Amino acid sequence: MKKRDFLKSGLGLAGLSLINPAQSIQTLAAVEPFVLPKLPYAYSDLEPMIDARTMEIHYSKHHAAYVEKLNAELAKGKFEYKNLEDLLAKYAGENKTIRNNGGGHFNHSLMWKTLTKPGTSKMPPELEIEIITYFDSVEGFMVNFQKTAVDRFGSGWAWLCKAPDGRLFITSTANQDNPLMKIDGIVQGKPLAGIDVWEHAYYLKYFNKRADYVAAFYQLINWNEVEKLRKEK
Repeated sequence: MKKRDFLKSGLGLAGLSLINPAQSIQTLAAVEPFVLPKLPYAYSDLEPMIDARTMEIHYSKHHAAYVEKLNAELAKGKFEYKNLEDLLAKYAGENKTIRNNGGGHFNHSLMWKTLTKPGTSKMPPELEIEIITYFDSVEGFMVNFQKTAVDRFGSGWAWLCKAPDGRLFITSTANQDNPLMKIDGIVQGKPLAGIDVWEHAYYLKYFNKRADYVAAFYQLINWNEVEKLRKEK
């Protein structure tokens, strides 16, 4: 379809603690630590696109480790933030542990939320119009998004994002960086969907064939969740 023919659940909110005026430095960090969000599907539900063993390792080992290391850093008690997004915006540029592990927690939480069983999600009409507006066609968006993921050198992510002015754009980041981070070289915006192109995300099934993994991943995107994120203020 061409243009002329006619994107605070599992991310974990950080609670606020009262400031003790007797202390010169007091954190507003979470009273309770960040937690690994529950998956909205079983490990095997994304097959054959993503195999159950990869899902299990990715979620219970890699993602869980990011949460554990992030909480250990925040326990040092020197950070002020409202939620995970705010934490990344404020501290990712100056704290490598928050950048890597807070980024890893946010990125994976978003990805799990915006995936669903194959063949169960159709792009909502309003989102389709937005996609066509900014990428000329749904097919054009698909090609652009997949190419961005395949072309990301080394480990990282490809993203569909909403800019502050509302426009949609595609970008990629290295390692566990994301567009929430105020870091030179990162195009800022609100992530609506992201694809993990670290080798641990696909190597058991696809080996070195990243393009095959990316094409399969596209079939799992939960477009209804993407549209909910797009509409959020």
